[in-house]
Amino acid sequence: MTLFAVFITLVFFYSLVSGPIERTIVTAPMVFTAAGIGCYWVMAEFQLQEGSQEIFLRLAEIGLVLLLFTDASRTDLQVLRNIRNLPVRLLSTGMLLTLLLGTFAALVVFRHLSLWEAGILAAILAPTDAGLGQVIVNSQLVPMKIRQALNVEAGLNDGLSVPFLLFFIALAGTGAETQSARLGQYILEQLGFGTLAGIGIGLIGGWLLGFAHRKKLVTESWTQLGVVAVPLLCLLTSQAVGASMFIAAFVAGLAVQVGFKPAGQHSVDFAEEWGQLINLSVFFLFGLFVGRNGQNFTVAHVVYAVLSLTVVRMLPVAAALVGTSLSRATVLFMGWFGPRGLASIVLALVYLEQGARHPGESTIRLAVMATVLLSIFAHGLSAAPGITLYAAKIAALHPEAPERQAPEPSRGEP
Repeated sequence: MTLFAVFITLVFFYSLVSGPIERTIVTAPMVFTAAGIGCYWVMAEFQLQEGSQEIFLRLAEIGLVLLLFTDASRTDLQVLRNIRNLPVRLLSTGMLLTLLLGTFAALVVFRHLSLWEAGILAAILAPTDAGLGQVIVNSQLVPMKIRQALNVEAGLNDGLSVPFLLFFIALAGTGAETQSARLGQYILEQLGFGTLAGIGIGLIGGWLLGFAHRKKLVTESWTQLGVVAVPLLCLLTSQAVGASMFIAAFVAGLAVQVGFKPAGQHSVDFAEEWGQLINLSVFFLFGLFVGRNGQNFTVAHVVYAVLSLTVVRMLPVAAALVGTSLSRATVLFMGWFGPRGLASIVLALVYLEQGARHPGESTIRLAVMATVLLSIFAHGLSAAPGITLYAAKIAALHPEAPERQAPEPSRGEP
């Protein structure tokens, strides 16, 4: 109860100065993470009660599901069709290379990890964070195709990481001979069922919302709640059928627009209030965990965190974008702004919830915490200056450069 009171008090006082803070390079996740660390240091008697890890996981899952749905629902489908080549490259070549390079880096830095434990670490840190990347996605200074490509990547790569994570967990616990055949099953259940659930719930929910809106059967306030119920239905359905709730939520956010175009605005209105509150509570709790475990960080954990945010992220992105004619500035920008945050926290909790108790569990846990902590501050502090510098580079490009080409208008627009 004391921790809850501290968090609510922090929310209140942050709200009072949110305007001036948002005009600086300081972000809300930075503030709440730092507050969590400080809270642990001040409250020396603090201990995580039994079951708190499960509460942490549920909060993180709900926060990520709402965030992914919100980002997808405000993604222009026409623009997405025009830039689909970029997300496909990032989610295929880029994703696979990230997993391979992340595994190799883990084996080099942490010599005691097995191949499969290194794969677990790489899979947890492979997805980028839609929440920490919101500054980029919302900035009008960044070309639309770049913003949308990064948004779609962040929306789908966490779901794509889940089958690899579960597969590596299985292999780390037994042997490849008995578990390798299950990869296809994981892919079918996590990705296939997740996509089908998202399409079904999104299309049906969107059609019903659109019908009720046209017939004036629903009030404005209840429209917002109806829209938010869609990703929560995805969460419940996915849990029932063993699918990826994150894939389902993101796909539903795209599909719901077919029947109800204003869904994006309503979901954004909710996410800016309650969804943001849930996400910040996760970062506050993450700060508490960092405060409890920070003294166990070693140079190796920091080295891997730096490698994960630079080499392991940027080289695969550069390889994936070969042949797109994008400028070096764009490749560097997209490579650097792949923050690790809520998605990696969720996947780390999923791993810990499995209870496999691998020999390298402590190393994996600390490496993930160090990477996410570094990302929260490094990407948060560099977002505004990075956008300004990138915008200047784009302005200096030839008018025919891909970055300066406006997306084709949607049908019916002049």
